[in-house]
Amino acid sequence: MKLILNAAVDNLGVAGDIVDIKPGYGRNYLLPRGLAIVATPGAEKQIEEIKKAREIRAINDREHAIELKQQLQELKGVTISVRTSNKGKLFGSVKADDIAKAVKAAGGPVLEKRAIEVPKGLVTGTGKYNVLVNLHDDVSARVNFEVVSA
Repeated sequence: MKLILNAAVDNLGVAGDIVDIKPGYGRNYLLPRGLAIVATPGAEKQIEEIKKAREIRAINDREHAIELKQQLQELKGVTISVRTSNKGKLFGSVKADDIAKAVKAAGGPVLEKRAIEVPKGLVTGTGKYNVLVNLHDDVSARVNFEVVSA
């Protein structure tokens, strides 16, 4: 079964890719969730729209990625406020989306949450942490942030 992906799917592809998969996986998982559409000649136009949208959001050139890396390294005061216990242990978790919003609130650039790598179990309580942000294929930066009690 040939499908066109509408969104990134782990171990399969990114939006705009044409994939050949087993019919059950497409029929029972990808199509009902809106992650893919059936590959038809008319869907070619939709592929182009998806690719254009992805290009707008993507950091296309290496020079721009290096500029963003410098901005991230100079960025100070990135704080994330979360609910904690009296001992400083988090009730929830800090996700890549939370970090991206905190970077933007601190005056930094807009980051894609998929570009931020938060290792599982990294943020367990209040304190200072840093994560890796992949800006381009060969350019990455570290973002320092602090988790504080709300």
